[in-house]
Amino acid sequence: MNRFATLAGLALAAVAAPVCAQDLAITNATLALGDGSEPIEDGTVVVRGGRVVAAGAGLAVPADMQAIDAEDGWVTPGLFATVTTLGLVDVGAVSESNDTRANDSPFSAALDVAPVVNPNSQHVLIHRAAGITRAATTTMPSGSIFAGQGAIIDLDSDSNPIVRPRAFQMVTLGEQGGRIAGGSRAAAHALLRNALREAGSYGDAARIPGMSSQARNTRTGDDLPVDPRLSGRETDRAGDVLLTRFDAAALVPVVRGEQKLYVAVDRASDILSALALTTEFPMLDMVLVGAAEGWLVADAIAAAGVPVIANALGDLPERFEQLAATQSNVGRMMRAGVQVAISANSGQNPRNMPQAAGNLVALSRMPGASGLSWGQAFAAISSVPAAISGYEGEAGVLSNGAVGDVVVWTGDPLEVGSVPQRVFIGGVEQPLENHQSRLKERYRDLDESDLPKAYDR
Repeated sequence: MNRFATLAGLALAAVAAPVCAQDLAITNATLALGDGSEPIEDGTVVVRGGRVVAAGAGLAVPADMQAIDAEDGWVTPGLFATVTTLGLVDVGAVSESNDTRANDSPFSAALDVAPVVNPNSQHVLIHRAAGITRAATTTMPSGSIFAGQGAIIDLDSDSNPIVRPRAFQMVTLGEQGGRIAGGSRAAAHALLRNALREAGSYGDAARIPGMSSQARNTRTGDDLPVDPRLSGRETDRAGDVLLTRFDAAALVPVVRGEQKLYVAVDRASDILSALALTTEFPMLDMVLVGAAEGWLVADAIAAAGVPVIANALGDLPERFEQLAATQSNVGRMMRAGVQVAISANSGQNPRNMPQAAGNLVALSRMPGASGLSWGQAFAAISSVPAAISGYEGEAGVLSNGAVGDVVVWTGDPLEVGSVPQRVFIGGVEQPLENHQSRLKERYRDLDESDLPKAYDR
């Protein structure tokens, strides 16, 4: 066997070899549980078999367990980033390395990010080093109002980042949706409602073999038995359709409420129009994304029980649909009873979430503004986005049974000067090296008598 074959074999073996979770306890920490409560002094978190078994103050460390002294440092659950493009891009300006937009694709709702997420993307490595351990990642709407089916991923160093494929479908309305659909919000709404109706008919057709369209139209989808051999497959579609069979099939679980529908809207009236869709399609499991003017209609959002993923740094309008933008948006929606998670302004840089959350803590001290407590702000980048993504009590929190995602920080994680020292995902300590950290080390020596680094051997 030649040298290259040997190296290739070793590389494949390394990828295939499972990494065992560590049993560990982190003690003497300022401990944030991620559940909305305030930090705990002299805290301890215990992880066994990749799961949290205990977290709180004054806990005894099991005798058979490795103990790590945090030395009064901060310890938190891993951050949960949502509506990101992590794993889909390396260099944004290089189209060959950028899978975030499918402008010319013949498909829309059927686009599925799961097969193309790259766990070795530098964006994944950089964000792991920033304390993000899990994320919801998706392509962005471009050639269609539908972005496609997003996935839940973890950011650990193994070769399989996908935790849940096809976890949600994303659609954009408002200004962007109107522009893509034909130049008007009316076109975007017509396109969305038609797509959902087509998906409903497509799903019904798969329930009973040979049932005629007339017979299907006399019965509701919910009272039809499902034929498992045909579920999600076309049987008898009318000629007047706009979706490909794959796009229609992709939207069937959305219409049935089995897959979340993320709706990107900002203007208050657009938010109300989006909420009204649940009257026509009552099974929709909707999440609002953006909602820059959400505070104006917060009571309606709360009454509908629809959660929001909001940009906490938006304090001035960037577009006409954001004329009422204010940094108090998140705080005002929360006070109205809306479940709100914080996203970063760019899907590529969710590592800015702690800064956004920290700004809302500072905002609580400003007269007339609506900010958040420290516990609320941290929960908005940990347990709340996890819950919206279907992982309530499972991720973004240090509680019995939750995944062992733990981050040890140099200081308060909501302060911009704090960085992770150690990151555990599922109880496994992760490497924090990435392209940026290597550049930092490479140019740490500023001796001008040295040759440029390119000449190093």
